Amino acid sequence: MPTTPNTATTPHGIADAEHPPYLWALGVGLLVFALYTITLAPTTQFWDTSEYIATAHILGIPHPPGNPLFVLLARSWDILLSPLQLSTAVRINLFSAFMSASAHTLWFLVVHHVLGSFSDKRVFRLTGALVAVLLSATAFTVWNQSNVNEKVYTVSLATIALLSWLLFRWEKRLGQGKDDNLLVLMVFILALSVGNHLMAFLAAPAMLVFVLVIHPKALLNWRLYVAGLIAGVLGLSVHLFLPLRAALDPLINEADPTCETFGSAVVSIITWGKAGCVALSDALSRSQYDKPPLLPRLAPLTSQLVNYLQYFDWQWSRSLAGSNVLLAPVRLPFTMVFTGLGLWGAIEHHKRDRPSFFYVLALFSTLSIGLVWYLNFKYGYSIDAGTNQPGTHEVRERDYFFIVSFSVWGLWAGLGVAVLWEQVAGRLGSLAKGAPVLAIALLPLALNWSWATRSYDWSTRDWAYNLLMSVEPYGILFTNGDNDTFPLWYAQEVEGVRRDVTVIVTSYLNTPWYARQLRDLTTPCISGQSPDRDPTRVICQRPYDASTRAVYTMTPDQLTEGQIALPLDRPVLPPNRPIFDLDDATIEGVMSSYIMMDEAQAVAVGNVQALLPAGGYLYPWHQLGLTIINQSIAGRPIYFASSGNAAGELGVQPYLVRQGLAFKLNNGDLNTTAPDGTVAIIDTPIRRVTGSWVDVPRTEHLMEEVFVNRSDLPNWDHWPDHSTIGIPSYYSWSYYALAQAAAQANDDVRLEKFREMADSWSALARR
Repeated sequence: MPTTPNTATTPHGIADAEHPPYLWALGVGLLVFALYTITLAPTTQFWDTSEYIATAHILGIPHPPGNPLFVLLARSWDILLSPLQLSTAVRINLFSAFMSASAHTLWFLVVHHVLGSFSDKRVFRLTGALVAVLLSATAFTVWNQSNVNEKVYTVSLATIALLSWLLFRWEKRLGQGKDDNLLVLMVFILALSVGNHLMAFLAAPAMLVFVLVIHPKALLNWRLYVAGLIAGVLGLSVHLFLPLRAALDPLINEADPTCETFGSAVVSIITWGKAGCVALSDALSRSQYDKPPLLPRLAPLTSQLVNYLQYFDWQWSRSLAGSNVLLAPVRLPFTMVFTGLGLWGAIEHHKRDRPSFFYVLALFSTLSIGLVWYLNFKYGYSIDAGTNQPGTHEVRERDYFFIVSFSVWGLWAGLGVAVLWEQVAGRLGSLAKGAPVLAIALLPLALNWSWATRSYDWSTRDWAYNLLMSVEPYGILFTNGDNDTFPLWYAQEVEGVRRDVTVIVTSYLNTPWYARQLRDLTTPCISGQSPDRDPTRVICQRPYDASTRAVYTMTPDQLTEGQIALPLDRPVLPPNRPIFDLDDATIEGVMSSYIMMDEAQAVAVGNVQALLPAGGYLYPWHQLGLTIINQSIAGRPIYFASSGNAAGELGVQPYLVRQGLAFKLNNGDLNTTAPDGTVAIIDTPIRRVTGSWVDVPRTEHLMEEVFVNRSDLPNWDHWPDHSTIGIPSYYSWSYYALAQAAAQANDDVRLEKFREMADSWSALARR
């Protein structure tokens, strides 16, 4: 499908006659990959990292819309690197590093192409492209997302960089025959990228702008639309992975997008959740999440823009002032420098190559201001909005959504540095004499390092290990959200730690698919069944294993394997029933049941009296949670994670006993009996400290003998993510409980020891 070029808008002249410097681009990409590898996280991290590592490893389905392209690519990468015997977490983190390095390989080619309109000097173009890539790659959010697989956005970044390079190749090939085939290829890549995340699809408006500026007649070719439609459907077909895999009951199967027929699945994909298979449609449309409308704004637009500017301020010197808002002005000079360089680069770009300038401008605008408008966030996590009302702020920093805009601004800032170099060199007489100016590009590398590197951080994996080890065999552990759940999934499904523990995310209990999965996962195995037959699928209750493997480094020769030193006061017997025995129809009925509590009510669950207050609703998760406790408390230990208030909402708070980092639900009144039936007086293992109960010997044994801590905690000079600052606090509270128990027992040695540890963790929680 050849077209005729618009020669008046085809730039670059003699410089574009050169072949693209693919070997140089590859070399630069390898340098970027080396940087990310040096600063790579050695294991999982908080937030979505654990979910994505685990789902990639077991071919599971992460939270809607399911990210099938990411799962398939990351699993392929996982298998490809398996001969190196690196840990799974390192392999998947390296996948993120590889995708970002690939993006910067392509950015190098893009900037080299643009600089062809600045100069025909090869050294200038190569060096300018290198500088631009360095600034893009070391922008804080880009770097911070590239050395750990925390999200799927490095794949989106690589996709947008690839589309950008293909666009410029399309421009170069106009009139040479079959140039529109590249447009069809780009349509396929755009559709395929939706299987990773919708972010890459946001490049489409900028691509349309470029085509309209360069050669609008290309859009009049009807064959292009026919071929594009076919390519788009083929790209979207990657979503068929979701119902096919969901039907096999993977252990992580969020939203359970199973379809009864292949045709209904196809309809759901083509209509993007508007029709067809209900379960798949709900997943694709993310129906379990409440996407806010564009109006009204959840926070004033001015505040949302300020939040974006706050994140932009982080990109060039994040380590200066850290999270201290009062010291943020320390970063201002560096922010102004790179803002000015980016503006200068954009202005010079506009002067010398308008078609590609308008493309980059549209791309940056869509993925910065456009995203701010579309996402409609609440007040930023650390923005002082003058209100502390619950729910008015985001639960964490959201800078990762704008990763592409920061990367693109880094490219423009690189153009600004190149122009500055050119002008200084012109005054001094040679490019070599002006070369010291290029050192400006090293500032983000130096000023972001201490906050961007993750090479030292084992805290998340160890937190998950320690929390699981706080639970007795075949225990049930109620959790509250991402950071006390996803790391546990990672520990169980990737490292095989304490798979016998049933982790229950309370918010997910409001969905029927999750309730069914929990029931089936905890059903005792019958003759001929074994959960080890396929450890990636829900088969039956997984057994307690008294051995574990603790990964201490990235090298396999330093793995440690041994017995779990759990103090057990009774024989370990597998449960003889699931955690609850409701059938599918009953579960569906519960999901539509919201009970108004007109008056306070006491509900008997085992020997526990759950006190439900008046004035609220008993949501489905409350009803299922109480059912699980009632049907399981006699046969399984029941625990609540330190975070959240699930026990309080279920009305069982007075029956909790601290054991390490979790709270065990005692099956009876603690004011009169201990778990073994003895009277709970000062001489028994269970003590009341500051209004709560603590199992002193078990907690001390867990904290001193069982728990793992390989990150030199709590001696860090800062906690890098203040939205997870509760983690050091949970350790602190455990040590304070032991310190108070020691004070009650007049044990001055233990009192001083545990108080010192508690103070250290508490101090870290304030840094």
